[in-house]
Amino acid sequence: MTGTDGVARVGPDLHPITGEAFLSPVPPGSGWPGDPATPATPVAASAHDVPTLAASALTLTEVDARVTVCRACPRLVDWRETVAREDRRASFADQPYWGRPGPSFGDPDATALIVGLAPAANGTNRTGRMFTGDASGDFLYAALHRTGFANQPTSVGAGDGLELTGIRIVAAVRCAPPENKPTPTERATCATWLGRDLELLGDRLRVIMTLGEIGWKGVLAATTTLGWAVPKPRPKFGHGTESVLHTPGGTPVRLVGCYHVSPHNTYTKRLTPQMLDATLISLRR
Repeated sequence: MTGTDGVARVGPDLHPITGEAFLSPVPPGSGWPGDPATPATPVAASAHDVPTLAASALTLTEVDARVTVCRACPRLVDWRETVAREDRRASFADQPYWGRPGPSFGDPDATALIVGLAPAANGTNRTGRMFTGDASGDFLYAALHRTGFANQPTSVGAGDGLELTGIRIVAAVRCAPPENKPTPTERATCATWLGRDLELLGDRLRVIMTLGEIGWKGVLAATTTLGWAVPKPRPKFGHGTESVLHTPGGTPVRLVGCYHVSPHNTYTKRLTPQMLDATLISLRR
């Protein structure tokens, strides 16, 4: 089946939580739990469209809606949709795949922001929620629950009742990239969406935690473009590293580094639950 946007879709398959039938990739406005977009949501068809559509989004929900239908990076569009249609993991072969960019998730009034790298092909790209449906998400949300930011320790998929308080999660790149490696151009394009997130969170934002170096660099790139005061020389990423940025209005925002919650780091104990808990607890200072 081919939708009105020209995207060939597979399905329908039944959502593992709601039991509703969806095509893959999921058409905007078709009832997926938490989908912020509708068929009328404007689409960024190229990188040139992103600055205009980001700047004219007046709420976080509107940013999320426009992010989830973005088609600015052809390589990423092809990859995320190919996985959704043809290259699903065998254990999820009978489930619909979101197959779109991942929206931010969490408290719209958050004072803390977590910035990750990019969605996983069979995680966010399947479930439609950041850090959901894979081992990285299992590790992160368990820690968010232990430290009081989440109402439950698991994140299975959109519609499972998970809620965050005081914290919001985004990614430096919103589409699942091949080999988990977005290009510099793709990172630069998506940094515009991140910049609008930061603008709309406003001066209530007090701390940003990045999961990994790419998230760290993405925050520095976005805040520099927005005219924030960034220390010189630019601070380098490290686990537990902290720096202080200042918004154009002079509000200080702490930037905190944390090793990524990837299986490579967690299985090797480079990042332990105790280390992640300590970093999350520090966000409340």
